[in-house]
Amino acid sequence: MSLNVAGFKAYDVRGRVPDELNEEIASAIGRAYAERIKPKHVVVGHDIRLSSPSITEALIQGLRESGVDVSFIGTCGTEEIYFATDHYGFDGGIVVTASHNPKDYNGMKMVHAGSRPVSSDSGLTDIRDLVAANQFRQPVASGKLKTLDHRADYIERLLSYVDASSLLPLKVVANPGNGGAGLVMNELSARLPITLLPIQFDPDGNFPNGVPNPLLPQNRAPTIDAIKVNEADIGIAWDGDFDRCFLFDENGRFIEGYYIVGLLAQAFLERSPGEGIVHDPRLTWNTTDVVSAAGGRAIMSKAGHAFIKEKMREEDAIYGGEMSAHHYFRDFSYCDSGMIPWLLVIDLMSRKQKKLSELVDERMLMYPVSGEINRKIEDTTALMKLVEKTYGAGALAVDKTDGLSFEFSTWRFNIRSSNTEPVVRLNVESRGSKELMQEKTGELLDLMGGEPA
Repeated sequence: MSLNVAGFKAYDVRGRVPDELNEEIASAIGRAYAERIKPKHVVVGHDIRLSSPSITEALIQGLRESGVDVSFIGTCGTEEIYFATDHYGFDGGIVVTASHNPKDYNGMKMVHAGSRPVSSDSGLTDIRDLVAANQFRQPVASGKLKTLDHRADYIERLLSYVDASSLLPLKVVANPGNGGAGLVMNELSARLPITLLPIQFDPDGNFPNGVPNPLLPQNRAPTIDAIKVNEADIGIAWDGDFDRCFLFDENGRFIEGYYIVGLLAQAFLERSPGEGIVHDPRLTWNTTDVVSAAGGRAIMSKAGHAFIKEKMREEDAIYGGEMSAHHYFRDFSYCDSGMIPWLLVIDLMSRKQKKLSELVDERMLMYPVSGEINRKIEDTTALMKLVEKTYGAGALAVDKTDGLSFEFSTWRFNIRSSNTEPVVRLNVESRGSKELMQEKTGELLDLMGGEPA
């Protein structure tokens, strides 16, 4: 009997439980991954969602029925699978997670050896087709299952990015949103001279405070309030599988991921001039300005982790960043981490003896941004043609690396269809004029129409 493969996306599997992902589909994914990737030994873990243990058990069963040995690391973040796959030399890795999707969703992210992503052009489409057909050979052997305690090695890798003895005794608000980040923060903070101020800290797949997604403004208030009440130096919030982290300054102000990309790019180039920095096309001027001034190479890539990682490997880039708060590191298997960025930021605060606001204020004034605005649009093709017709003739440059980017002398914008959701995303920035940015944002939204997403 064929199986529902609606949960297969461009980069991963993500669907509603049980109709788009269940134990039967999970077992078939294990069989299909084994048949397509041909690994001998893989590492598997899962997030804190209520459905994750049973789906993971079925996935492991499918792998073992294909003769694949499995090392199980238990409840973890996505980056812990990336770390373990490469660090221990496994032939691949799979984490069961739906990141920031609603609580009745689940999914999987898969990697090859070396933590190279399994995406639509590197095996995921084939896996999908094998799952849909659901016709697998009879197992000839049963793979072995063992548990792996990786956490101590992972913590050591994180700590290698900073000199803990030189850090200031900062007060840090940490908000995992009842996702998995608290499991790591407890161990990590014990090795640092910081005062940890935890909120929404206990992992809970019921998500009593809503699904952890700090990109949504309504989810930021608890972090902001805790910073103000405790007079903290910095606030950190994560999504459910903590491969993204979001930063707040000492005033409780949310700092767009775009400015953190520039900040981390500058930090890497100060230590290693001339290196490549990969960035996405949605917002670019601040990043390219910072990288050029620091003697680095700014390299544009399509948005999305598979594209960023591929471009970083091609260019041997030291760091890559997306405005969506994904940050990628060459010596972390070119993968994204939600823990390394905030460690690097508190290291910068300590070395430069500056508050976070002082590190980003100037850049925020130089390049004000709209923040990403999502709209549900029925006919995206027609919209893109309308936008190109309206703005193309007057633009100094038009770029189609990812969606449409239009550049003018004092402002620019990018409009693109999402790779993961049925929405169109708009980003606008200007050179030093918040008023111009707001005016052009309103102008574009009027042209787009549609409903907020």
